[in-house]
Amino acid sequence: MAQAAQVTEPARGHGLPHGSDFVPAATHRLRVGASGSAQDYYFLLLPNTTMLALSAAVEPLRVANQVAGAELYRWFTVTETGQPIRCSNLIEIRPDLALAEVPATAFTFVCSGVRVQESYGRPVVNWLRRHAAHGGRVGSLCAGVFALAEAGLLTNRPFTLHWENQPVFVERFPLLQPTSRRYETADGLLTCGGGYAATDMMLEVIERDHGKKLAIYVSDMCNHTRADHRDAPQKTAVSAVLGSRNKSLISALRLMEEHLEDDIRVTDIAAHSAISNRQLERLFKRHLGLSPMQFLSELRVSRAYALLNETNLSVGEISAAVGFNSTAQLSRKFRARFGVSPHGYQRRWTGTGQRPAPQC
Repeated sequence: MAQAAQVTEPARGHGLPHGSDFVPAATHRLRVGASGSAQDYYFLLLPNTTMLALSAAVEPLRVANQVAGAELYRWFTVTETGQPIRCSNLIEIRPDLALAEVPATAFTFVCSGVRVQESYGRPVVNWLRRHAAHGGRVGSLCAGVFALAEAGLLTNRPFTLHWENQPVFVERFPLLQPTSRRYETADGLLTCGGGYAATDMMLEVIERDHGKKLAIYVSDMCNHTRADHRDAPQKTAVSAVLGSRNKSLISALRLMEEHLEDDIRVTDIAAHSAISNRQLERLFKRHLGLSPMQFLSELRVSRAYALLNETNLSVGEISAAVGFNSTAQLSRKFRARFGVSPHGYQRRWTGTGQRPAPQC
């Protein structure tokens, strides 16, 4: 993975932190053979940014400085206009800089969270394109990768985002396929699924820059256990969720998740899982309390809800995307689950700009 860019000093009109501000006092020190300037990272905060992912990325950098007793890293927060934004947890963050003030070659992470497609517009996308064209490097935390995709910066490059947002992403950008990994660092592009995957990603950055010993020490200081390897998946294994290691059941569930939009029948699922239809029915009843087709319908409704929240697709388009034969079928299932029709759900937030929270 390439070194983070050394950048020119940002404007100081905002009373930015500097020098010793980035090196907290410490009771434990580790000798680190650091030389040269600190590595700078800029975090572009879109409205509804997930604070967990932001903190999980920044804190390893702070602890690395603290342990080394040196300014190894610096970090700055940025918003499009320089005005404060509210995170998804409703906490407001006042940024250090406006987007226009970010140095031309800076490494900039795009940070997002819920309702990501409402959180950025053409100015942000155009800025990302110009930034990359002039040699600036980019990355993303959680769902920030949507803006990178819109800017055309992901073609033929491995990337990832939070597993919950991946189905919506693929619907929006059908030619781009995210990986299931916790984070990706190839081709100079740093992306992660958010949450503590951001910590694992930054620990790899620290290990690359200053050695494994410092990365381990920082991990211990954060009381964080790193993933066994970078290919570790984001989601807990299906078997762990179910409390079952039945290979046939796990195989059936994975087939459903991967082919929601297809016309899947019980016979198809049973054949894929190498068991009889009757055995498949018994497995689902025992472990999930539902028949295979009932469970498949629940998965489809959940995907439809995600698409209603995160895209501007019509109800008809969503119905087709999740495998229902008609909008009427989707509407019936959706109303039974959430107490409102898909069209009614859309009308509520179209008028207010805020999605309601259906009663599950």
